[in-house]
Amino acid sequence: MEIEFRSVGTIEQGSEDALLVTVGVDSAFDAGAEWVLTQLPWLAEHLDAKEFTGKRGDITVVATGDAFAYGQVAFVGVGDNPTDEAVRRAAGDAARSLKTVATISTTLHSACEGGAGAVAMGFALGAYSFDKHKSDPKPSRISAVQFVEGTDADLEAASEAMIVVDGVTLARDLVNEPAMYKSPETMAAIAAEMATETGLEIRILDEVQIESERLGGLHGVSLGATNPPRLVELRYEPEGANAFLAVVGKGIVFDSGGLSLKPANSMEEMKTDMSGAAAVFGAMKAIARLGLPVKVVGITPLTENMPGGAALRPGDVLHTRNGKTIEVLNTDAEGRLVLADGLALAVEQSPDLVVDLATLTGACMVALGKKIGGLFGTDDAVAMVSEAAEIAGERLWHLPLPEDYRKQIDSDVADMKNTGERYGGAITAGLLLKEFAGDGPWVHLDIAGPARAPDTEGYILKGGTGFGVRTIVELARQMSGI
Repeated sequence: MEIEFRSVGTIEQGSEDALLVTVGVDSAFDAGAEWVLTQLPWLAEHLDAKEFTGKRGDITVVATGDAFAYGQVAFVGVGDNPTDEAVRRAAGDAARSLKTVATISTTLHSACEGGAGAVAMGFALGAYSFDKHKSDPKPSRISAVQFVEGTDADLEAASEAMIVVDGVTLARDLVNEPAMYKSPETMAAIAAEMATETGLEIRILDEVQIESERLGGLHGVSLGATNPPRLVELRYEPEGANAFLAVVGKGIVFDSGGLSLKPANSMEEMKTDMSGAAAVFGAMKAIARLGLPVKVVGITPLTENMPGGAALRPGDVLHTRNGKTIEVLNTDAEGRLVLADGLALAVEQSPDLVVDLATLTGACMVALGKKIGGLFGTDDAVAMVSEAAEIAGERLWHLPLPEDYRKQIDSDVADMKNTGERYGGAITAGLLLKEFAGDGPWVHLDIAGPARAPDTEGYILKGGTGFGVRTIVELARQMSGI
């Protein structure tokens, strides 16, 4: 969907379908809300009856009648000392509460410094819906949002935010798409079309090239699938680039577990298992459109993990791109196998920083729940990515990679095995990836939890979230020095 963001003069000059105003804790009304109450004093009693106090997450929408310039007024709570993230969440709540109106004026952008970008992102992501397979879709009708007393800087911030939103939306759409409509070949075709639109360079390896390029992890995982694998490498190389970032995303378009078959109910959301690759696609699109002066390569190994007659068997040994071998004891621990090749390809190009994203382990969800991603890696890189994620509003938590845990993945017949002990599974998975991440700065993001939301909250909708896109874009921005 497209939302136009524009500015309007004073609040008295507006005449729109709805007006959105801001309230802080203990009913701390902003200037717009105060003006509304002077025009419609009966609203104060209404808000009291609704027990509306202005805490974060509060929202009340009131129809005003024909005598008022705005057909509806929405009061949204932002709490005390609102941050960009609080404003994004408030805008997301408002987008859903006001989804039946076309035009909205708002003062929400004044709740924090630089709030216009947060408002634009919150509105656009909160109004998102994935309904292409519904016979009677009911998408949001919002077409325009006006900033009361908005400035040129507000409009510029909103425009940049919408470029990032476009990348997040691409990732959400890909994650939400049923697996039958996003085979590795289809994903590669989508990447090629996007590359043409944005001026990215692209290289696609088919199943024959994957084997000839010694991508044994990706080749091995793909053996049980009817649909052949692909590896997509997207490249953005602007003149005067200040740094070089490599991003690798896990692209298991459907994960049955292979011969180590998952229970039926554990497969229901396994179309989500390519969220890392989707985040790479979305981030590359946004970085290119923003024109950031940083070189970026995005690598996505794409395959299904299926239990076909030729499928990988427990006890098989894979030879990966960098020459190291992995004994496969559990075919459902496949993500680290394809990432091993992707990381090796990235490291060969000598980037300043390597980041991988993957819905890798249930163990990380046990540790951090479904809203926070795990952050592993070298100390210098962890600090950089942590800062970028905080600015972007995506929650990560630093987890360790202790050397004494490495022996858990020692193998009797290969350099390592693909599973460790029952406890600490997110750590041992990260330690395996470390074997392929080279000696430079590297971060691994385990996004098994936040890649898919079980419920709607703020601007995060139930289903695919596009988690990781905003962090990677912000990281690229910081590395570019602008």
